[in-house]
Amino acid sequence: METTSVPISFTAPAVAEIKRLMGEESASGKFLRIGVKGGGCSGMTYVLGFDDRSEKDERFDIEGIPVIMERSHGIYLAGMEVDWQDGLNSRGFTFNNPNASKTCGCGTSFAV
Repeated sequence: METTSVPISFTAPAVAEIKRLMGEESASGKFLRIGVKGGGCSGMTYVLGFDDRSEKDERFDIEGIPVIMERSHGIYLAGMEVDWQDGLNSRGFTFNNPNASKTCGCGTSFAV
C-alpha cells in the first residue's frame, strides 16, 4: 500500500547521501526503513537502514527514495526532518523531531 501523505522529510544533503548509499550492492532492491525502537538514553532510538518490506509497513516515495515505515511508528515520527551532516565535528544523519519532548546529547534517542 502506497500512501500519499508523507510523514517525514529529508534535506537535500540527506537525499544525496541516501541515494549514494542506495547505489551500493548491499542496498540493492531494498527499501529505506525509518522507524523507532525502545532503548537509548532517552527512551526511544531512531531506526534508519535498508530493509525488506513487511505487511505492517506503509510505503512512501520521498524525493525518489522508496521509504517504508511501520504504521504504528507514524505517531512518533510525523513532521520529522532527517538531515545529513558531513563536517569535521559531526558526520552522520541527524533527526529533527517535533514530537520529541527531550533528546539525548548524541541526537539518536528521544522521549515523547
